[in-house]
Amino acid sequence: MYLDSPQPPNLPFSPIEFSSQYQEQLNNALRLYFNRLSNVTKYLLGPEGGQYLNMPFAEFFDTTDQIAASTTAANVINFSNTTLSNGITTQNSNKIVFEYGGVYNLQYSIQLANDDNATQDIDIWFSKNGTNESNSNRRYGLSPRKSSGDPYHTVACANYTNSFVANDYVQLNWRTSNTAAYLEHYTASASPTRPAVPSVIVTATFVSSVPE
Repeated sequence: MYLDSPQPPNLPFSPIEFSSQYQEQLNNALRLYFNRLSNVTKYLLGPEGGQYLNMPFAEFFDTTDQIAASTTAANVINFSNTTLSNGITTQNSNKIVFEYGGVYNLQYSIQLANDDNATQDIDIWFSKNGTNESNSNRRYGLSPRKSSGDPYHTVACANYTNSFVANDYVQLNWRTSNTAAYLEHYTASASPTRPAVPSVIVTATFVSSVPE
């Protein structure tokens, strides 16, 4: 409502000779128009202007352990739950689909675990429309487990920025050097009361329209 674009005013036709009444009508029409422009600018650029902007955003997460079947195949990361979503959706629980074209920033936070007695690695990378994105991979080294039933834990974090057109999609992929290294989740805990630990959290935010 605040950022509605004011329509140009219908200015009165000018008479052949000077008329103070015409001049006053013209001034009033221009004054009203410029006041509306000024209000729009204030709401957009003022200290609280950002609250009136509506941009695409989303956060998705998963609450299951994700375990690889082998060490030689890529695995698609799932996120079956939605925290927030506006103009960005999921398909098949693993595709992040953009309704509007633009430049977006994606960030992930992934809980990793290693239940093996040796050091293991997990690679995580992005693909766009089914094709791996160059230089998007990250490799995380996992120390051996602490004891039987108590894996080593760490969190993998990274961000990725790219431009997309409407209906493009992104996927997160991973590979492990040992199937005992996996994506881990925990249910809510007590003493003290603590929230659940999702295996995956991924966010997507709109940055800019695509430069011409």
